[in-house]
Amino acid sequence: MAITGSTSLIVDFEDLLATDAALSESVTEKPDEYLDSVNRAAYAQLQIEDPEYAEGIREVCVRFIGLPETISLRALGSNHIGKLVMVGGIVVRATPSRPMVTEAAFRCKRCGSLMRIPQSGPFLSPPLKCSDPACGRTGPFDFVQEESAFIDSQQIRIQERPEELPPGQLPRWINAELVGRDLVDIARPGDDVSIVGIVRAQASTLPRVGKLRVFSLHLDANFIDVTSKEPEAVFVSPEEEKQILELARDPWVHRKIIRSIAPSIYGYEHVKEAVMYLLFGGVPKYLPDIKIRGDMNVLLIGDPGTAKSQLLQYVARIAPRGLYTSGRGTTAAGLTAAVLREREGGMSLEAGALVLADKGVACIDEIDKMRPEDRVAIHEAMEQHTVSVAKGGIVATLNARTAMLAAANPALGRYEPYRTVAENIALPVTILSRFDLIFVLRDVPEKELDTKMSEHILGLHKTGIAPVEPPVPPDILRKYISYVRNVKPVLTEEALQRLRDFYLTMRSASETEGTPIAITARQLESLVRLAEARARAALRKEILAEDAEASIAIMKKSLEEVGIDVSSQKLDIDLIMTGKPKSLRDKLQIILGTIVEMERETGMMEKSALLEKLETDYEISGPEAERLIGQLVKEGTIYSPREGYLKKT
Repeated sequence: MAITGSTSLIVDFEDLLATDAALSESVTEKPDEYLDSVNRAAYAQLQIEDPEYAEGIREVCVRFIGLPETISLRALGSNHIGKLVMVGGIVVRATPSRPMVTEAAFRCKRCGSLMRIPQSGPFLSPPLKCSDPACGRTGPFDFVQEESAFIDSQQIRIQERPEELPPGQLPRWINAELVGRDLVDIARPGDDVSIVGIVRAQASTLPRVGKLRVFSLHLDANFIDVTSKEPEAVFVSPEEEKQILELARDPWVHRKIIRSIAPSIYGYEHVKEAVMYLLFGGVPKYLPDIKIRGDMNVLLIGDPGTAKSQLLQYVARIAPRGLYTSGRGTTAAGLTAAVLREREGGMSLEAGALVLADKGVACIDEIDKMRPEDRVAIHEAMEQHTVSVAKGGIVATLNARTAMLAAANPALGRYEPYRTVAENIALPVTILSRFDLIFVLRDVPEKELDTKMSEHILGLHKTGIAPVEPPVPPDILRKYISYVRNVKPVLTEEALQRLRDFYLTMRSASETEGTPIAITARQLESLVRLAEARARAALRKEILAEDAEASIAIMKKSLEEVGIDVSSQKLDIDLIMTGKPKSLRDKLQIILGTIVEMERETGMMEKSALLEKLETDYEISGPEAERLIGQLVKEGTIYSPREGYLKKT
């Protein structure tokens, strides 16, 4: 303590339990009686070891770490009042640090003598009468700030972890009072903590009525421990570790994991493969100037009844830290962070879903049904992995290193293969371009597939158990994901060569003028992430050529589903990046060019003349030309000054 300059001594409770079981029980059962004695004993020992330092700090606070059992917030009740307990949860709110009086100095206004009164409880209590026997009056007294002793204090709110929440229940929370320099500002909103403290009950007071009969619980924190954010903190027993290593040695490990992901959902091999990559994730790179994310984002666009929501709910359960939220019930503040006004005045920050799912997976269903102003909040979290807040005088940036799995329904009810992805789905291209993989789940009648599907579904209903036993049980799969996320695979020369060749081939096809751009650097980064995730899934330190091949294959499948220009049948990444394929942009350019040319001669362009010119010179048919002109008018690029005429704005 003397070397580090701290005022508290941390004691492992297990050591106390091993040394004196009776004393350890007394400390947990009657902490108020015993903790004062414990603190005095520690101070007495410090006076022997280092008298000078002991003189300077006046008192020592003993803090206990690691009680034998953690009590869930749901189980806290009246039988715990006044006892020392350990609870765990996520910090959702934290007030700023505030000084609190421990010893108040008062001066008598009549005779001027100074009195020091130790303070406890929420209110400042003055002395009953003057300490000078000659005066002995009952007041009035002045509070002397300079002579009083203060200590830092803060209040935080802890909420149950999302993965421990029973289905259909509201999460429970409890406020914790942190007192002392070594406890304040240790935990921020979004941190996973375990707190050792004394459970207190407090009744709120109503003016002119008195105290209420119903009390509310809070914690007086003795010690706060911020547990690792990493999902790797999951405990794995030696037997489970043996199972994990055995699974990793299996040459068909990828096939086994894919078959273990939502086994009750029939088919969708490629989507389950993408989900596997999303769960394992790539390796984030922290360079001196920029940060490259390692987590993947996957979007599923599907016809109604294609089991999208079921898949999302499954992923939220299997991920070491998973959260599920759905369209309309989600707001920007709920996803990112809310700034709330406190009772005492001032503002405090409360963490939202993406911050709570830090280092985990956030599943957002019906992302197309969210209000546009709420959806904008996701942009930053998807690419930069942070959530920035600047409201009510609070300017903060919170971590949201989250992999995102989103699902959306086509705008017209069913996915139209003859329309582009941007027309099919009511999502802005700014969000579409941030997804590494986009898949379309289409419900197309097909005799053979329908026969197998009906047998699968009816078999489920008949027996009530999954028709396919997953090769990897869910609890082992969850621990496997946590275990392998420690591996940081690196690219081998062969894998690097494959990725480079694929990227350059796709780019060179776009070199000639008039052909669309097939792929951008964003897709190259996605390919690296996919290859890293595949190597991780097999617990390998190196990314082999086969990982690169598999990532290229799934990327191609995604591009073929959403990045194909319907009219020219060529791959065009601008469909996802800008929402308009190159063929459409070229036609719009032709129309604009023609209007500008004709304007020079006549000042205004007659619509009938324009349609005629487009058909004869550029072979753009009447109905298509009408549609394109309508689009330009809608965008505000051209307008109609009077009936039947057009002019560029």
